[in-house]
Amino acid sequence: MKRNSNWTLPAVILLGGAPLLGAAGPLAHDREPTLQTLPEGVTAAMVTTGKELFDGVGVCYTCHGPDGAGTGLAPSLADAVWLHSDGSYTALVKQIAEGVPQPKESMIPMLPKGGAPINDEQIAAIAAYVWSISHD
Repeated sequence: MKRNSNWTLPAVILLGGAPLLGAAGPLAHDREPTLQTLPEGVTAAMVTTGKELFDGVGVCYTCHGPDGAGTGLAPSLADAVWLHSDGSYTALVKQIAEGVPQPKESMIPMLPKGGAPINDEQIAAIAAYVWSISHD
């Protein structure tokens, strides 16, 4: 079962046990901010940039929908259900880079980089965003 995709990027994010103040505020709507520990090497700025790329040049929203809620073309990324990896940040980076040539539930394969002209740094940011919406 999929869960609601509305989420909020916390105002305080713990990185290595230390709070990072001044992180981005609400990105979506109806939940209170929560504390979230990001994976090692991931910053709040990466999550924010990843959201911009997801909705922009990365064109991820085209198949995965606004806020990664899923569409008839591709599954939700805003839940804890992972069909092709364990959902870890490292696995998400690899999956975005390599694509999903034979999807288990989707109508079409995901090309490497989603077919978008994105570089490794942008892939890392998109993976940070996707990780954040699926691990709240």
